[in-house]
Amino acid sequence: MPRKRIPVVSGWFTEDGTEEDFRLLGTRCPLCSSVFFPPQQGFCRNPGCTGGELAEVPLSRHGTVWSYTDGRYRPPAPYLSDPEAPWEPYTLVAVELAAERMVVLGQAAPGVGVEDLAVGMAVEAVPGVMDAGPGDDDGVVRTTWHWRPVAGGAA
Repeated sequence: MPRKRIPVVSGWFTEDGTEEDFRLLGTRCPLCSSVFFPPQQGFCRNPGCTGGELAEVPLSRHGTVWSYTDGRYRPPAPYLSDPEAPWEPYTLVAVELAAERMVVLGQAAPGVGVEDLAVGMAVEAVPGVMDAGPGDDDGVVRTTWHWRPVAGGAA
């Protein structure tokens, strides 16, 4: 029986389609054109703007590594972590999306560590799964996004 797929945070990324269709979702102010991630609702966060209702927009799929580090502690909510399970460090990547003029944080794709990354390296957003750890058998797959180096790696 297929496991139910639910996003870790609903509305922050596309949930259907192919890997090539995958996008993080932000919002854009129609008055000042500022783009926000995570999506902002109700008003523009730009202090110099009086804009109201924002429009959902897909963000760039590709960006460049702005910074990265390895996480050596159990993540806080909303991420799941079994305190009884062995701990596996993970890699966090801050990615600059040039078109949107912003930096977005996320985990590196499985198998990508700090030794595989460099500032300025080209990466892409890909669909991912947030592993809840051993013993989690609630029948749910928690989806998220990951950053993966692009073949060639140069920006």
